Amino acid sequence: MERIALFPGSFDPFTKGHLDIVMRSISLFDRVIIGIGQNTSKTRYFPLEFMEEKIRGVFKEYPQVSIESYQGFTADFAKKRNAKFIIRGLRNTTDFEYECGIAQANKFLWDELETIFLITSPELAAVSSSIIRDLHRYGAKADHFLPYELNYPTK
Repeated sequence: MERIALFPGSFDPFTKGHLDIVMRSISLFDRVIIGIGQNTSKTRYFPLEFMEEKIRGVFKEYPQVSIESYQGFTADFAKKRNAKFIIRGLRNTTDFEYECGIAQANKFLWDELETIFLITSPELAAVSSSIIRDLHRYGAKADHFLPYELNYPTK
């Protein structure tokens, strides 16, 4: 049976930290789906279509990685894709506290779903999407933290 994992997030933007988690995951699973969750209560900084294109470019040489956007419960999306594993990266104990509650809710929604936590590589622990958005917003170059060239106009 194929082992499929879902790596969900808003990926606004997708960072080198996210890349690290995906690259480590492809050695553990047959397929990895990068699921871009659409939260209707949040406004994205980078358009969904722009980010999908950038992420697809990063993984063009990796047929076992796919990129899909979704709405609704992550557990429901995972079930529809037969992804019985959710991958989450943890940078610190604060991430663990937050992610633990989400993992338990997902397990409640689909009891076959297991959440796998990967500790962020030390050199990437300080990288966050919110810091990158702030750098970009105020005109600083953020490409050092990204696995692609950003080339998106400053808002």
